[in-house]
Amino acid sequence: MISCGGGPGKEEKEQAAATGSDSVKTKTDDLSLPAPFATKSVTNRPDEIGWKDGQMPKAPDGFVVTKFADKLKNPRWTYMAPNGDFFVAESGTKNSADRITILRDKNKDGVPELREVFLGKLKQPFGMLVLGNFFYVGNTDGLYRFPYKSGETKITGKGEKILDLPAGGYNNHWTRNLLANADGSKIYVSVGSGSNVAEHGMNNERRRANILEMNPDGTGEKIYASGLRNPVGMDWAPGTNTLWTAVNERDELGDELVPDYITSVKPGGFYGWPYSYYGKNKDPRMKGERADLVAKAIVPDVPVGAHTASLGLAFYNKDKFPAKYKGGAFVGQHGSWNRSKLAGYKVIFVPFKNGKPSGKPEDFLTGFIDNESKVFGRPVDVTVCEDGSLLVNDDSAGIIWRVATN
Repeated sequence: MISCGGGPGKEEKEQAAATGSDSVKTKTDDLSLPAPFATKSVTNRPDEIGWKDGQMPKAPDGFVVTKFADKLKNPRWTYMAPNGDFFVAESGTKNSADRITILRDKNKDGVPELREVFLGKLKQPFGMLVLGNFFYVGNTDGLYRFPYKSGETKITGKGEKILDLPAGGYNNHWTRNLLANADGSKIYVSVGSGSNVAEHGMNNERRRANILEMNPDGTGEKIYASGLRNPVGMDWAPGTNTLWTAVNERDELGDELVPDYITSVKPGGFYGWPYSYYGKNKDPRMKGERADLVAKAIVPDVPVGAHTASLGLAFYNKDKFPAKYKGGAFVGQHGSWNRSKLAGYKVIFVPFKNGKPSGKPEDFLTGFIDNESKVFGRPVDVTVCEDGSLLVNDDSAGIIWRVATN
């Protein structure tokens, strides 16, 4: 349940009136939302101070946290290949390393013995995928593929750009994640919006705020789902053919708006952005535009907190963790920059049963916040390993953490 104490002040009432908001609280199923502008939108970026020797995040009793790899440059995303190799996209908004590093744990002891640059000279790489004899990379400006043989430690063949994508984006919306379906006949690409709430016009948002579907050669592109402001993490719910995604929602409506969420993705579904949020709650800044689309807006499945920057998503399909984790979803929350009190900066767990959410989100990996002005690191991606452990990318600290049972 998300709520906000107190009513809007004079400034917020005036802003709401100017944008056409009725300044009343709304209720969507079991989720209570405050009125737009009930609190001021703030900028609150903590210093990222890194971890001192011996410091590390905290996991629940029965788990142990270790370093899987460190001294990486903004390790934003990890992909585990079918052969067990790990590929890490080292990329960022500024001063991006623009490379992919391979990590190989030959001894299967949680410590990779091999670490090399696998592919360089990229353009803000993010999503990665091995499919057939190709290694795919989601650069910010397009989908690329390179000839690949399982086990090789460096790409030497020339790659090809098989699909142009709209480059860059608002804040960190440059990321392009990749996921294949079970038989490898389709690839899904997440493309975030180019703005907060379409302030540059909808022409700027063509093929954005979507999950795209296409053939492995880049042909046959279609919009799989739309109205997803910044979909990043994607995974298939175990035992189903249902795609799920983690979505980073819009800013500047106040501390408690709009909740980020994870949701099942319905083919052809529309999820509101930019005209409405969390279903049919109209965004006052859109001044009543596209009522036809608002009427179709789907309510997401699980709210995970406003401004938490929920980006990573991975379902736990192994048996090493206690039974309660089987089939549930881990979500990496990169942390807020625009909330008066810090939110996110942790990994949460959402329990599932029979492919559907069965309980409230709960904290799993915490301890990233030192105080309200300093954080040790920022978790983003979560990866379930073949041995049942969980990897967590801490991009600001340059570390990949490993969480395993005792």
